[in-house]
Amino acid sequence: MKRPMLLTPSDDLPEGEEWMYEPKYDGFRALLECTSEGIRLISRNGKDLTDKFPEISEAAPPPDTTPFVLDGEIVILNTAFQANFDLLQKRGRLRNTENIRKAAAERPALFAAFDFVQEQIPLEKRKQRLAELLAKWEHPGIKMVAVYQHVDKLKDIIHLHFGEGIIAKRSTSTYQFGEKTRHWVKWKQWKTASVFLTHFDPDNGYVDTAVYNEGQIRKAGRFKHGLPREEAATLRHFFKEKGKKEKNKWTLPPSVCADIHCLEAENEEFREPMFHRFRFDHTPEQCTSRKMTWDLSLFPDRFEPTSLEKELFPGVTKRDYLLYTRHIAPYMLPYMKEKKLTVIRFPDGIHNESFFQKHRPDYAPNALKLWMEKGESYMICEELQGLLWLANQGAIEFHLPFEKAGGVHPDEIILDLDPPEKDAFPLCLTAALLCRKWLDELGMISFIKLSGSKGMQLHLPFQEGDLTYEETRVITETLARLLVETKPDLFTVERFKSKRKDRLYIDYVQHGEGKTIIAPYSVRAKDGAPIAAPLYWEEVQDELNPRSYTVENMMERLQKRGDPFQDYEKARALQPMDQIQALLDY
Repeated sequence: MKRPMLLTPSDDLPEGEEWMYEPKYDGFRALLECTSEGIRLISRNGKDLTDKFPEISEAAPPPDTTPFVLDGEIVILNTAFQANFDLLQKRGRLRNTENIRKAAAERPALFAAFDFVQEQIPLEKRKQRLAELLAKWEHPGIKMVAVYQHVDKLKDIIHLHFGEGIIAKRSTSTYQFGEKTRHWVKWKQWKTASVFLTHFDPDNGYVDTAVYNEGQIRKAGRFKHGLPREEAATLRHFFKEKGKKEKNKWTLPPSVCADIHCLEAENEEFREPMFHRFRFDHTPEQCTSRKMTWDLSLFPDRFEPTSLEKELFPGVTKRDYLLYTRHIAPYMLPYMKEKKLTVIRFPDGIHNESFFQKHRPDYAPNALKLWMEKGESYMICEELQGLLWLANQGAIEFHLPFEKAGGVHPDEIILDLDPPEKDAFPLCLTAALLCRKWLDELGMISFIKLSGSKGMQLHLPFQEGDLTYEETRVITETLARLLVETKPDLFTVERFKSKRKDRLYIDYVQHGEGKTIIAPYSVRAKDGAPIAAPLYWEEVQDELNPRSYTVENMMERLQKRGDPFQDYEKARALQPMDQIQALLDY
């Protein structure tokens, strides 16, 4: 049995014109073998994974292309660069066919292909053949891993997305089954946890570690690798000299601190731990679960937060808000690209003074882009550093226009469904489902999100230039009036609140040039710190709560369910614009 070509670990990545760079995904390395009889997925250790991932293995290849072999990684993606290894592991343990198919439908895996396997052919040509094959094979379960010529750009992307690392490959290298060479080099993006050492097991060489959690010692995880031989011997001697033997382990009171590299740390376990260094500048009391959570979040080195314990929401500190902002950034920033930003700032919390800000302050960092228009300075936020800086300044709500900076045409329609009060939220569900029915009949791809306040917002993405604001106004007004005609006792387009009674106001006028609306995944300045959370259409049901998702549970939801707006950009080019334009002309 042939095994895939192996990677050589390195603390540094080679640079030069002869190198190309790829994101390293956290998944199951596998070969995809395709013949006239179908597809087989074989792990790097020779295990047959074909039946585990039917959404990949049941794909029919393009005619006259077999046989071929692809090298790649089986992954479940949270974002384009962040894989969910925990979910993939759970998937890999499933045995029951029905459960496998159910899991495949809920969070499908994909084969991230990075090589068209042919011996004696240089990598550059193999990449071309892979691209040609996948251009014909438009299957959602098989994608080509992106290639970068400049490593610094990819490093920024991997950092933003909490990616596992980067692979550097020499463009002239040939494929060598089972071989580990310096032609393929992997660099891992380590997370670092500061801990103190508690136990040493001489039977297996593992060292247990812990942190303080509200004054109590809590297990953090254990490690074995990474210590230089002399330091390992010194540590063993220290445990025996200063510690006490209990059962088969040496126990040490909190005294020696260290930094441990890992891919992840949760449930009192490190994933792929490596000793990094002793921290003689730390006391055990400084090694806390709070510090560990912060350090594992990979904040930029240049970011300098202030007043972390200030309460921004009842029971939610600035620390909590910044942690949410850091983790949501890869999901949220794409919607802010090339768009002038308006924020609502609450420097001393949501129950104190607030103000809108759309102009870029002179003291803002370069990461917050300057956009000049008609002599006024606006801000565009496309980088993690800029987003965190705004959050640290007390920017809670992020509002975006419907057009790009400098543009005159929108690139999306967003219909605001605004109930008269929170208890009238079921009206939003009825309106949203009716709109979706009509849009589906037209073949339009629509998305839905909670406003984070008391309503919902219907999104229709398309390409800039497809429609003018006059044309989108026709669409939003048509939807609004259809709702009113269908359910006049439930819906209204009446601008005056006194005349709306208990009906849902369809604010089609809100979609227009110069108007803004809350960004997907932005927090709202409400008690509980609710989120403007994207939803799957199947979630639009009676039991839905308008403030279901908050800074406390949003990331857990994304890890479990994925991003309902993950195909938002792709949908732009798939809208039936010819049909829509014909209706508008009619």
